Amino acid sequence: MLSDINFANEGFLWGLLIIPLLAILYVYRQKRGYSSLRLSSLYPLNEAPRSWKYYFRHLPFILRIAALSLLILVLARPQSTSSWENIETEGIDIVLALDISGSMLAEDFKPNRLEASKDVAMEFIAGRPNDRMGLVVFSGESFTQCPLTTDHAVLMNLFQDIKSGMIEDGTAIGLGLANSVSRLKDSEAISKVIILLTDGVNNQGEIAPLTAAEIAETFGIRVYTVGVGSRGTAPYPFKTAFGVQYQNIEVKIDEEVLQQIADMTDGKYFRATDNQKLKEIYEEIDALEKSKIEVKEISRKTEEYHLWALIAGLVLLFEALLRTTLLKNNP
Repeated sequence: MLSDINFANEGFLWGLLIIPLLAILYVYRQKRGYSSLRLSSLYPLNEAPRSWKYYFRHLPFILRIAALSLLILVLARPQSTSSWENIETEGIDIVLALDISGSMLAEDFKPNRLEASKDVAMEFIAGRPNDRMGLVVFSGESFTQCPLTTDHAVLMNLFQDIKSGMIEDGTAIGLGLANSVSRLKDSEAISKVIILLTDGVNNQGEIAPLTAAEIAETFGIRVYTVGVGSRGTAPYPFKTAFGVQYQNIEVKIDEEVLQQIADMTDGKYFRATDNQKLKEIYEEIDALEKSKIEVKEISRKTEEYHLWALIAGLVLLFEALLRTTLLKNNP
């Protein structure tokens, strides 16, 4: 519909004013091109048969005018603006920073904190197929288990290989966060996010957690921190000469520091006390990130002149064929 079309170069539409002028000029030339003859009666001429050329003698001019009109419209660049849609932009880079220290084997989560954290994180990955994701693990040290990738199958396989004891024991929260920042600092994604999960207090590493948070803030990286562990004490398995024995150990999570990290980077701090709460936390993070990049109704302009140009070319070709063949004697 014409109401759904606008023109990028509206000034060319003024050229349509030449169409009626050409029509007037054509009529004027037609009248001057015929000789007059006086007769007492037109009856004999009225009864004379007229060939089909008589009825189609003005067709070439009409086609020329139609083609010219279309070419002027093509120059004005018609664009369709009738399609409106809700879209969601892609381009989020997420690094999961996971504590794999020995305390993550505590069994206040089932089967333990580490396995529960891996299971929920993999569900989170599966639900965001369009995002690049990476994995950093930390304990007394930190290393990158998987750089940013869209190959989530590879990422999940590497997740399954994670186990406590892979690196020196301890809790280097600052080092884990700094390592995650280094994976995101050069990213050009719309949103850069770290989900840092730990069950302890920073006690190792040469980088303080708040120093790493300042670096994250500098690069526009948002950090969601998750403290994992029940309140009070938690059963922990100890290997002894008589087999595995359990002892309740005190749950110590530096919630103040985790809260500060989140506040500094425009993120959020969560406390997970069981499997269900941990799952709900990841679902909330998933919803928060989707809402931050949602784009409301937008208009997508589509160039429509291609078809009009094609029609104009076909009309000109048809007019030329008529003028040089069947209607050759016509002006």
